[in-house]
Amino acid sequence: MTITRRITLHDGPDGPFESVAVVDTAAGPRPGILLFPNVLGTKEADFAYAEKVAALGYAVLVADVYGQGKRTTRADANPALYMNALNAARAVLRDRVNAAHDVLKGLAEVDPARTAAIGFCFGGKCILDLARSGADIAGGVSFHGVYDAPPFANATISARLLICHGWDDPIAPPDSMVALAQELTAAGCDWQIHAYGRTGHAFTDESANMPEKGLAYSPDADRRSFRATVDFLGDLFG
Repeated sequence: MTITRRITLHDGPDGPFESVAVVDTAAGPRPGILLFPNVLGTKEADFAYAEKVAALGYAVLVADVYGQGKRTTRADANPALYMNALNAARAVLRDRVNAAHDVLKGLAEVDPARTAAIGFCFGGKCILDLARSGADIAGGVSFHGVYDAPPFANATISARLLICHGWDDPIAPPDSMVALAQELTAAGCDWQIHAYGRTGHAFTDESANMPEKGLAYSPDADRRSFRATVDFLGDLFG
């Protein structure tokens, strides 16, 4: 198996966008996984995680939802600049995540009838909004996601969802997790929540080092959530 990275330029609402396909080009069509990054946008950590997922036998598209060249770092004056713009325009976010799904389904390495999505932090909101839109993904996994519902009605959610949640997450406290469970139940969704004790936000992010703000890497939660994801995707695609 030789996993490669391929820059994938594509159109979409207010594009262009620059996503990255992480695939074994020698293999035939296989299930495709969208990977939605955290607040900072696409970066090396996402490509490395995508390689871990691709090594399991999937084709991965690290999805750009901000637009080509629109990236931030933790050192920027406003690292949430592009995220906040989409938080204020949820219909645009919905359209962009669906456009990214269409790009995934169009990759030569992907079986378009078998797709799923995973996302981190703001990327967790992306996978939830993709599912809320009624997209034909088989399932989605949110890691330390953001749960607030959009200001418009959901479609029937056909995707199965796994929510990996840090119990002490200040961005998504327990009451927001319960509200999400109620929302997903009302939408007819097959969902499960894995809550990790003594764990805050950004638990998969080795660069997160702000425990005073409730953001910190947790090796245990990172390992457990990845194992849960492996099992979940295996259950989806058998």
